[in-house]
Amino acid sequence: MSVSTKTLPQAADLQPVRRALLSVSDKTGLIEFARALHETGVELVSTGGTSKAIADAGLPVKDVSDLTGFPEMMDGRVKTLHPKVHGGLLAVRDDAEHKAAMEAHGIGAIDLLCVNLYPFEATVAKGAAYDECVENIDIGGPAMIRAAAKNHAYVAVIVEGSDYDSVIEEIKSKGGTTKALRQHLAHKAYARTATYDAAISNWFAETLKDTAPEFRAFGGHLKQTLRYGENPHQIASFYVTGDNRPGVATAVQLQGKELSYNNINDTDAAFELAAEFDPARPAIAIIKHANPCGVATGNTLAEAYRSALACDPVSAFGGIIASNIKLDGATAEEIARIFTEVIIAPDADEDARRIIGAKKNLRLLITGGLPNAQAPGLTVKSVSGGLLVQSRDNGHVELSDLKVVTKRQPTEQELKDLLFAFRVCKHVKSNAIIYVKNGATVGIGAGQMSRVDSARIAARKAQDAAEAAGLKEPATIGSVVASDAFFPFADGLLSAAEAGATAVIQPGGSMRDDEVIAAADEKGLAMVMTGMRHFRH
Repeated sequence: MSVSTKTLPQAADLQPVRRALLSVSDKTGLIEFARALHETGVELVSTGGTSKAIADAGLPVKDVSDLTGFPEMMDGRVKTLHPKVHGGLLAVRDDAEHKAAMEAHGIGAIDLLCVNLYPFEATVAKGAAYDECVENIDIGGPAMIRAAAKNHAYVAVIVEGSDYDSVIEEIKSKGGTTKALRQHLAHKAYARTATYDAAISNWFAETLKDTAPEFRAFGGHLKQTLRYGENPHQIASFYVTGDNRPGVATAVQLQGKELSYNNINDTDAAFELAAEFDPARPAIAIIKHANPCGVATGNTLAEAYRSALACDPVSAFGGIIASNIKLDGATAEEIARIFTEVIIAPDADEDARRIIGAKKNLRLLITGGLPNAQAPGLTVKSVSGGLLVQSRDNGHVELSDLKVVTKRQPTEQELKDLLFAFRVCKHVKSNAIIYVKNGATVGIGAGQMSRVDSARIAARKAQDAAEAAGLKEPATIGSVVASDAFFPFADGLLSAAEAGATAVIQPGGSMRDDEVIAAADEKGLAMVMTGMRHFRH
């Protein structure tokens, strides 16, 4: 296909609106908008259900079939794909050849297009069957939107109801739309169709189990413009994808100041970790800089919070707290004793809301549920010139997956703690070493270049916590330890043994596994291997 090199005339900044085509699936605000257009003398053209809604409101409206001379057909699949629609949108009003073609074929100009697309994303999110998802792929809508956006020199295009007021205001105050507004609307229009097509293509990839499609696109809708990014000199925004996974993107913020970039990142990390644990037993995760500084389960949520806090009370100051069950008043009262940035939970009772409400800067987020830690999904990371895309780490190790490789078998309590430790390990930056005792972390070493350094740091933190609490010995004495990847040498395991660990869980797979197993046997440790690694960079 060749592209015309013809020089087109310059359009005037202000363009009158004499005819508008409205075709929307979301009819929120439609009637008010249509009425305001009618009151300014704009002729209304519409399709299907939109036309009926406008007519039922007592407003004059011409059906698009009257414009084209063709009825809607093929179950509504074909209604706007016609030269009298696309010609009206694409015609350059000041070009003599275009004007002649319009007159010859009876094509009237369309100065305003208002379209929001079939609800494909919502249809997929509710778990609809394949055929229903396909029927909710809009064809005519994106085609019209792109046509109007291309011809924004003359045509204003609306893809979101939030723009109704600004368009009406300009028409009323200036007698038409300005180029600046039309450019802004065109920009949004192309972003909307790109996001829509990305959702469709990713749905196809997932449905067809195509893990590496030739082209990969991602899109989102602006939820929040942030004050800054990780640092004040960085610009940042928060976009949501429409995925209905419970979490920071879907949560309702009940109170507190606006979330920051770092708050959102840390809150996501906290809630994903809390979701690893069955709500039948209360769990708390405390996060600082996207790493856990304390995780615990308990008979009550307050007990879980106290145990999680005891792991590293210094780092917990100014942290993010996630709960796997409804936040209650007793737990909220304890949390409120130290400075906390964000609390996220599936729900909160009235006592908790009242107590947190007294802390004006403390954000409380309610999600309505927990994300499924074992559900599939994608994660995306940008690199220079590209994107790294991988499946979410939904790996899950059960008791039956463990292989005991030492002479000593782990006890029942050690096995429980080993599984707990490995679940936490999955959410700690590599290299990760986690000490756990009685369902609570007691030492966490994260993000070190050497695994033995992570083991030593975790043990040192446990000693600091013991001294702060006035205890005679650190809680790592009699604990278990988890490693996110294999021990390349025995030194990391020996460091854990020196800290008082009695049992170890690790993936295995090192060339020196035999050496590490022999060291564990020599120290009288029980060790299990999972065969699954949990690197997190």
